[in-house]
Amino acid sequence: MAGALAAGQYLSSRGGPEDFPLVANGKATPLVVSSADHPGVVRAARDLQADIERVTGVRPGLYVDHVPAVAEVVLIGSLDASPLVRAVGLDTTGIAGRWETSLTETVTRSAQRALVVTGSDQRGTIYGIYEISRQIGVSPWYWWDDVPPLHRHELHVRPGRHSLGPPAVKYRGLFINDENPALGTWAPAFFGPGLAPGHPGGFNHGFYEKVFETMLRLRANYLWPAVWGRAFAEDDPLNHATAKRYGIVMGTSHEAPMMRGIEEWNRHAVPAVRGPDGTITTPGHDPYGGTGEWSFRHNADALRAYWADGIRRMVTQDFEGVVTVGMRGTGDTRLPDGDSIDLMRDILAAERKILADVTGRDPATVPQVWTLYTEVMRYWVEGLRPADDVTVVFPDDNWGNLRKLPDPGLPSRSGGYGLYYHFDFVGSGRCYKWNDTSVIANTWEQLNQAYEYGIRRLWVANVGDLKGNELPLQFFLDYAWNPTALPLSELSTWERGYAGQNLGAGVADELGDLLHDYGRLQALRKPELLNRRISVAPGKDPSTDPTAIVYDDQASPYSLVDYGELDRVTDQWHQLAVRAEQIGDRLPAASRDPYFELVQYEVSSMANLHALRRAEFTNLLYAEQGRAAANDLADEAEARFAQDLALADRFNTEIAGGKWRGFQTQPHIDYGDVARYGPDAGWQQPQVDNAAIPDVLFPAVRRIPLAEDGVLGVAIDGSALSWPGASETAMLPEFSPFQSQPAQYIDVFNRGAKRFTYRVWTDTPWLVADRPAGVVDRQTRVTFHVDWRRAPIGTTTVPVVITGAGESVTVRAVVAHRELPPTWGHGFVEANGYVSVNADDVSANIAAHGVTWQRIPDIGRHGAGMKPFPVTATSQPAGTGPRLEYRMSLFTTGVVTVWAYLSPRNDVLPTPGLRYAVAFDDQAPQVVDVIAATGSDSTALNRQWERNTSDNINLTRTRHTIGTPGPHTLKFWMVDPTVIVQKLVVDTGGLRPSYLGPPASVQR
Repeated sequence: MAGALAAGQYLSSRGGPEDFPLVANGKATPLVVSSADHPGVVRAARDLQADIERVTGVRPGLYVDHVPAVAEVVLIGSLDASPLVRAVGLDTTGIAGRWETSLTETVTRSAQRALVVTGSDQRGTIYGIYEISRQIGVSPWYWWDDVPPLHRHELHVRPGRHSLGPPAVKYRGLFINDENPALGTWAPAFFGPGLAPGHPGGFNHGFYEKVFETMLRLRANYLWPAVWGRAFAEDDPLNHATAKRYGIVMGTSHEAPMMRGIEEWNRHAVPAVRGPDGTITTPGHDPYGGTGEWSFRHNADALRAYWADGIRRMVTQDFEGVVTVGMRGTGDTRLPDGDSIDLMRDILAAERKILADVTGRDPATVPQVWTLYTEVMRYWVEGLRPADDVTVVFPDDNWGNLRKLPDPGLPSRSGGYGLYYHFDFVGSGRCYKWNDTSVIANTWEQLNQAYEYGIRRLWVANVGDLKGNELPLQFFLDYAWNPTALPLSELSTWERGYAGQNLGAGVADELGDLLHDYGRLQALRKPELLNRRISVAPGKDPSTDPTAIVYDDQASPYSLVDYGELDRVTDQWHQLAVRAEQIGDRLPAASRDPYFELVQYEVSSMANLHALRRAEFTNLLYAEQGRAAANDLADEAEARFAQDLALADRFNTEIAGGKWRGFQTQPHIDYGDVARYGPDAGWQQPQVDNAAIPDVLFPAVRRIPLAEDGVLGVAIDGSALSWPGASETAMLPEFSPFQSQPAQYIDVFNRGAKRFTYRVWTDTPWLVADRPAGVVDRQTRVTFHVDWRRAPIGTTTVPVVITGAGESVTVRAVVAHRELPPTWGHGFVEANGYVSVNADDVSANIAAHGVTWQRIPDIGRHGAGMKPFPVTATSQPAGTGPRLEYRMSLFTTGVVTVWAYLSPRNDVLPTPGLRYAVAFDDQAPQVVDVIAATGSDSTALNRQWERNTSDNINLTRTRHTIGTPGPHTLKFWMVDPTVIVQKLVVDTGGLRPSYLGPPASVQR
């Protein structure tokens, strides 16, 4: 299979009369390159030689500067460097002079046929080479995930002009970051031995060779190298030369200006002494690093010299680079000198002069980027502009949500705009570094929006350890190469192509669906946040008061008692793990290891972690209620913890013969243990010793003493209390003939060690218990349903009496038997005190001014979302833009609350805020500014923003008055085009607290 995105399938295992044979009848056609070509092309030709052998078992010859006298050859070379290719007389229309564009075509000269693989430049040719490798069945991830190629006896190239490029985004790349402990543990052990003396292990040229090759196979061209205590130029003197040899464009991250990693300064900085007047003096100078303080205000001369050394190194070593400009603090922080715009203007000017002085060129000819990361965005918003040729990079908010877009009203920039996007993050809210938690639909929507707003010069993705984020990175790079090939309608096709590329066409459809469902479940909540509940303090307003947001790091975000929420999510993960196991069992032995690396570990470990958290938090609830089952759940939680360790150990020691030893070492369970790890434990990964797996179970489970005899306990749906003992009356959630929530239940449980018999009794034959009597060992769940044919019209309260072990408890059941008049028509029906609708389940979708709402399947926490298209539409006054309508039948009158569940977006446009409008029927639309209503500030990364990103939703509310019972229409208008609505809930007085909200209401 060609893979997730290809130039049309032109490789085949069966030859036709006009096809060109790469391998046929047990013989391989020789490959020919010129020594005058770019080194990266010659090197990639050797990879093609190896790839053909991997697939067929036949190794083609590779000739340099010599064309053998045979009937057919493969000529490989760049138009700008290879005399062999130039001599062929190839029609280069549409290729020559373009950026990174390839052409593969069969030509005949004299008596010899040649398959010419060429490109407009070095990387164009390399991409053409690797496209053949991809199409014959060599995955870009063959080394990083041990993916075996599918064996083929023959390989043939179909006739025609097969071209790739030019890419839509000029520079496309990745940032290896946050690489400890996983990559930082594995790489030094794997790449340390066997290298030449003087070259350190770990992040050396041997490591980067594997990174660079994979990048080129993915059609990436740009890298920010690892930064946690690492210096690319110093860790191995061959690193930059290796990048040049491969044809990779080097950069440095947003905190590392002028082609020098921050770690270089940190390693060599000489302690400084600041005098009373603020001047800096030092006892010495290190010519390879910094001198004194990282401060342009107080230490500008040392910084100029340090930066000049970085540019001088780029010139001397003659590698291709994009120079980061601007300045931040040395620890990925704000500048220590403050955020004066005049100071930043001076910094940019000084860097500009260094570029001119050291290179001897017009700085406009040196590619540069200024990344508006976190606090740096303020400079742009307040009007500071770098030179027009500098690429201005707009970042997301670290959680996959763009922070700003270029103002369409601004003049175009010759340097254009770039994007910095995260699939991994260390910072406020909470670090997420373990498993891939991306959602392809969400990524597509944000990349599409960025591209449509003109962000097309440079895209870079933070991929953490690289391994573990294969799927989102490949999608990111595929989209950057050709957005038009990946419209919304093709996302499932891409997922299936990715699955087939790595694990075979036989499981492509099934596995693509599984990967899709994995992403859909990850959208609910990141695993690192499964022990954090975020809520609003009673009586406080989160839009104005930062203290209104309350964190509880020892509580499940999912409700344990309402809407079956925790069980529902955990069961979905379990079902996904069962599917993954079934697929894995059918795979051939050679695919078992890559399957574990790419799919099964992530799915199984996530399912196990959810089961662990369910056991853990249910244990804590049951311990409070005195249930004997609490002790069993403590055992289960600890067993699940052991299983977490076992899965990681299998990854580290068994997979690929132990190749990945030390890789699965990322903590992911004990976030929030402030007592053990200090005040930063709320967001930072647990900082512990270098044990192989440092996780601990937090919060700790509880075990309780039990009475010797059996003791009756009763708990009910919708309450964390238990009886006998609670002072409140036990009241079940209201029963309704229109309810969609799970059936109401009563748990009859044991507070002692011996079993006992129980009985559930009501005085009405139409309220039916499924287990009216039995024996309780640990606990029994009794669910109820109403025989609506016999139940009286109106609201009836029915006592339910539970007896056992010599005690009794009375629970009240409220049964609301309402009739729906036929004149009310169709729509969602109120039940249990609410109406809940999925945003895509519309009664009417009404366009306006050329703008319409479009469904984006599975974009977020609540499945599909609705977003206005085109994304570049202008904002509309309230009540005039496109709208969504939802017909519903309401029995309740008076004031109701409408909760809007929106994707957690930021105010990216120059218009104020992020707005929508909502109303019932013909009432005046209420305009809601989502940013103002939630108090979210992605610039300050405040607590309100942390809540939105952690919960993966922007939750806002409006209040409306319903005058009469009957049919009503809820209307939802676009005001700003970047709002995405996922779910709407009308609270008529019975809505219960939960993370996901109630299930969708019944429609009649």
